[in-house]
Amino acid sequence: MTFNKADILLPASADMKKWSVVACDQYTSEPKYWNEVEEFIGNSPSTYNLILPEIYLEADNVDEKIKKVNANMIDYIKNDLLKEYKDAYIYIERTQRNGKVRCGIIGAVDLEDYDYVKGSKSAIRATEGTVAERIPPRLKVRLNAKLELPHVMLLIDDAQKNIIEKIGDKKSEMKKIYDFDVMMESGHLDGWLLNDELSAYLESELAKLADINEFNKKYDVSETKPLTFAVGDGNHSLATAKEYYNFMKEKLGEQKAMQSPARYALAELVNLHDDSLVFEAIHRVIFDIDVNDFENKLMEICAPSESSEGQTFVFVTKDGQKKLKILTPTANLTVGSVQNFIDKYIKENGGRVDYIHGDDVVCELSSAQNACGIILDAMDKNDLFKTVILDGALPRKTFSMGDACDKRFYNEARIINNDL
Repeated sequence: MTFNKADILLPASADMKKWSVVACDQYTSEPKYWNEVEEFIGNSPSTYNLILPEIYLEADNVDEKIKKVNANMIDYIKNDLLKEYKDAYIYIERTQRNGKVRCGIIGAVDLEDYDYVKGSKSAIRATEGTVAERIPPRLKVRLNAKLELPHVMLLIDDAQKNIIEKIGDKKSEMKKIYDFDVMMESGHLDGWLLNDELSAYLESELAKLADINEFNKKYDVSETKPLTFAVGDGNHSLATAKEYYNFMKEKLGEQKAMQSPARYALAELVNLHDDSLVFEAIHRVIFDIDVNDFENKLMEICAPSESSEGQTFVFVTKDGQKKLKILTPTANLTVGSVQNFIDKYIKENGGRVDYIHGDDVVCELSSAQNACGIILDAMDKNDLFKTVILDGALPRKTFSMGDACDKRFYNEARIINNDL
């Protein structure tokens, strides 16, 4: 199976508010946040001591920090700070700061069924392009790690809400194993252990999503392999787990590696149609260009439009705004066609692009003499799976899925190397 039970580790006894810490790829430009986290936890057991916030990936003492993280993992196990739940799934409810509740299930994905390369036909696929240069520094953290802690979120396309939500309806039949507020006023986290009946139900329903005939009918395609899980968050984290598994294949030999815990990675399974998941647009601002030339070339593939039908967007310069429609789209989504044009233009003419949240910021930045902006509508999340199937991974920075404070918090852990 692609999504499996796992031997999950949780604190045997700890102040859970100090234990659970936000995903390491958040607040990467805000050292103040991580300093406050460190001050808050003090000497208490915490996942903060088992991860490396990515703000420190390029620090001068990064190697020392990694060694300390790896040593802490072994110390936590030796000192019996962690309790193991064998062959487990955990149903979780994450109450966000805004009060919305995201439901998920923690389990382990088989990395044999995952390939992050664009155009992959694996059961698990990246939703955005993976930047190869981002993997080595993250792999360095994992190479000598005893444990992994997940912030990967895998999405399933279950519009009828027959899987995770129905399991959540049976909370009274499950054993509750944690219930606490997460730090930094970022909401609340509850977790229940799935019983045998609900575990079997989960596996049966996921198998239906993987049925190729139903898959082709659902998306009106003629594929030979289904896309069952789309990486919604933590794309580079999962890609790093895959590269670590490949490393272990070289080190141990393929057959032995396939029997090792490195073959799997913990992840949270979430329904794309969960009410808490809101896709927000990420706009573009292009700098250091001849704006008139950019606009002239843009108008070779676009026309003014008052309608919202087709692939439309708002073009912004210091002289104002105009709504345009792409005449011959080059991708399934507007953002894809726009990104293709920008990439081609910059390659041929120079310039640079930045990715911006907020219409007002785009307008402010586009008021400069050598800059212009493109304001996009938010992607309809119902298009996600169909687009990944047709186009492969989406263009970088296609959508944003929630604020930093509402991202997944580290809580569960799992052994990935039995030899350490």
